[in-house]
Amino acid sequence: MVQSLKTERNILKMKKWTVQDRYGNMIYMTEERWNHILESRPELEPFLDEFLETIRTGRRRQDALIPNEYRYYKQFDELLPDNNHLVTVVIFKTRVDDAGNYVRNNFVVTGWAKSIILKR
Repeated sequence: MVQSLKTERNILKMKKWTVQDRYGNMIYMTEERWNHILESRPELEPFLDEFLETIRTGRRRQDALIPNEYRYYKQFDELLPDNNHLVTVVIFKTRVDDAGNYVRNNFVVTGWAKSIILKR
């Protein structure tokens, strides 16, 4: 019981960034997910705003096997010479709120930098 209260308090203190994508969906990224990205890719720490911009204005592709998972892509020259795009994975879900209503719960799972050569 004490452990669950501590966990609940930590969750309430956690930062959360919410943005709207170009399709009108509200999507959030928690501090926990941002730290998850940085655990294996610490060089991306200066690019938080670019990750959020990727969700706001980037293109997206739906996963063929997981239909509620989308990958958002956006090009950033600041990533050169090793990479040129940021990729952010978003899960689209619904949840039941305290009043018993279904509400959207769209959130970032992970992200990385990648070199992508666009087909013309």
